[in-house]
Amino acid sequence: MTEERFVQEVMQMRDMLYRLSVSYLHHDHDAQDAVSQAIENAWRHRDRVSPDAFRPWLTRIVINQCKTLLRQRGRVFASENMERYAGMAEPVDLVLCDALARIPDKLRTPLLLHYMEGFSVHEVARVLRVPDTTVRSRLYRARRALREQLDEQEGSRA
Repeated sequence: MTEERFVQEVMQMRDMLYRLSVSYLHHDHDAQDAVSQAIENAWRHRDRVSPDAFRPWLTRIVINQCKTLLRQRGRVFASENMERYAGMAEPVDLVLCDALARIPDKLRTPLLLHYMEGFSVHEVARVLRVPDTTVRSRLYRARRALREQLDEQEGSRA
């Protein structure tokens, strides 16, 4: 992959990578660190990936970096920090962000990649290194878990 193509692809993906890392880490500075470190790692190994596989490859690197940071610091749940999604183009629904934060990463990641970032089921499968059928199953379970979280939050406000 050429340097110019690498930079172009990263620039197109930067907002998505940031949102994905915030969904894992829940803190702006941690998310920025994870994305920066992942891009640095990808830069060093850019000659190993074909341009067609770049998007899932870089996304996987960001996920791995987020998991590394979580292991290093221990998992901290901070739904009140979900307003860190302020970098998103559209207004943030904090109830939805809180509900998303409460479902397991294993379910949240395919949900975010597929529905919010526009990845195909096959692309999500490549990122997560699982079969397409597993992604479909996780999407089903994630929608159900998200619906339960939203119903629970609605019930607690009533």
